Amino acid sequence: MNYVVGIMLLAVVTAVACALPGVFVVLRRDSMLVDAIGHAVLPGIVVGYALTRDLNSPWLIVGAALAGLVVVLGSEWLASTRLLTGDSPQGLVFPALFSAGVIMVSLDFADIHLDTHAVLVGDLNLAAFAQWYVGGVSIGPRYLYVMLAVLAVMAGFLVTFFRVLTMTTFDPAFAASAGVRTRWLNTAFMFLVSVTVTAAFHAAGAVLVLALMVVPAATALQVARQMSTMVLVSLLVAVGGSLVGFWAAYALDAATSAGIAFVHGLLFTLVHLSVRGRRRWERFRDASRVERGPVGLGGSAL
Repeated sequence: MNYVVGIMLLAVVTAVACALPGVFVVLRRDSMLVDAIGHAVLPGIVVGYALTRDLNSPWLIVGAALAGLVVVLGSEWLASTRLLTGDSPQGLVFPALFSAGVIMVSLDFADIHLDTHAVLVGDLNLAAFAQWYVGGVSIGPRYLYVMLAVLAVMAGFLVTFFRVLTMTTFDPAFAASAGVRTRWLNTAFMFLVSVTVTAAFHAAGAVLVLALMVVPAATALQVARQMSTMVLVSLLVAVGGSLVGFWAAYALDAATSAGIAFVHGLLFTLVHLSVRGRRRWERFRDASRVERGPVGLGGSAL
């Protein structure tokens, strides 16, 4: 497989893997929790490397996902005490975990390619550098298949629990009264979100993965009125933004991940302005009709 094509496919698969759970993350107003998870994965990665001594080990993803889950559960526990409000619990938990990860890297792993810049920014080109060969023929980047596996697991979970997740998202009290084990379902969902964020940070970075997970869903929320439509529009934005951003960055010799995130933001802005413009026109049209009054057969309102 051509190297450039491999990077492009990795970008698209990463964006789609993030956009799918992003629909529920945005509707649950947990967008900044994704940012907290993205920062908190660093100590999990360091611990995973300490145990395996292999930067390509899948245990790094598991360890980092568990660290992200600590942010979720820790924030929920602090919020349940009612001593903190808003996103204050997240502001307490994830800086502590990220700081611990930075200290661990600087003390014990400064001689390996595991630094805070790589975690925060990521690089699609480096992620796609290691190719998978079958019979001496390259079938694409190895990391492409890691993201495909993450996408398959997340898609399977969402398809299986789509109705229940929708119920807990819009009316958690009713879901609980209907016998849905909302706490376990939400924990499982956020663990998979942590896995997705952890897997995607290698390609997009912990900061830019927030754009890949939130912006497509936020864009779709402006035009969709049904869950199925919102999911479809979110996926279209993710794929379109990834393709346009990738080729624009390639043509300009710019940072690929940043280019994709920028195009996602641009698409959101265009849709937002379009929706606002349409609503203003509708209000103006309705106001004009009211001023003219009902027109009869004779062409007069009187």
